[in-house]
Amino acid sequence: MIDFDCAARWGSFKLAAQELHKTPAAISQQIRHLEENLGFALFVRHPRHVTLTEKGQELAIAVSKMLGELRAKVGALQAGSEESVLRISTTHSFAIKWLVPRMHRFTKLYPELDIRLDSNDAQVDLDDDATDVAVRYGPVTDGDPALLFRERLIAVYSPDLLAPGQAELTLADLPDFPLLYEKSTESWLQLLNENRALKGKYDFSRGYSHWGVLAQAAVAGQGIALVTFGIACQDILKGSLRQINCRSAPFASGYRFLVNPRKENMPKVQRFRAWLVAEMDDMRRQLEQNA
Repeated sequence: MIDFDCAARWGSFKLAAQELHKTPAAISQQIRHLEENLGFALFVRHPRHVTLTEKGQELAIAVSKMLGELRAKVGALQAGSEESVLRISTTHSFAIKWLVPRMHRFTKLYPELDIRLDSNDAQVDLDDDATDVAVRYGPVTDGDPALLFRERLIAVYSPDLLAPGQAELTLADLPDFPLLYEKSTESWLQLLNENRALKGKYDFSRGYSHWGVLAQAAVAGQGIALVTFGIACQDILKGSLRQINCRSAPFASGYRFLVNPRKENMPKVQRFRAWLVAEMDDMRRQLEQNA
């Protein structure tokens, strides 16, 4: 059921395999065995992704709830010293594309802490002792004391899209490639408007349900993607993605830091908050350099 839950969340056997450290073939085989045992299909297979069937959607909701309760129970049973265990909840995309690649820097500073990371797009109950802190993505307002980072939208592409001898892609190259987006093309129109480039024949052909999946599609060279800077910045630093040199577009969403009210003053929470703020400040400076 864990393989099914992961594949359902990502809409991809390949990305589920990355999260679970398995091969896509192993995930596919497990899902097929499950479908054979259940007697009905869980996914519709497409060339580059999978989608849940109606029955698959119903089962995914039930399995996600069951696994969440199980993890919370196991976490409570495994909990040792309260000060030595830091339980973090955040979204799938933020966990995989931002937090996990940086987490070694925090654990190097505080090796005595046992990190429990729960990536789940569903909101958690911060009054439940199964969670200490949460980094949540959603609409933000200036002046909010919980605000960590307000996102900007940027256009990115894989270096594999460059023709031989071509140094970079520009806005003028957009009509030559599929334009990838998250849920709606509205954000692309916003960026094009920011750069006075609305006129043109654009191929808005591929949409994705999560920013992390979208960024991964761009890394794979499936087109030029419009993504949030926070999700793409690590791939930009590594060279897996390049940013098109144009004005970024404002965005109403960002990241907020939330705390279990009974644990606000615990040293482990204060240390993680301070580290997170410093990392976000570094990312903000990187954004300003690329703006």
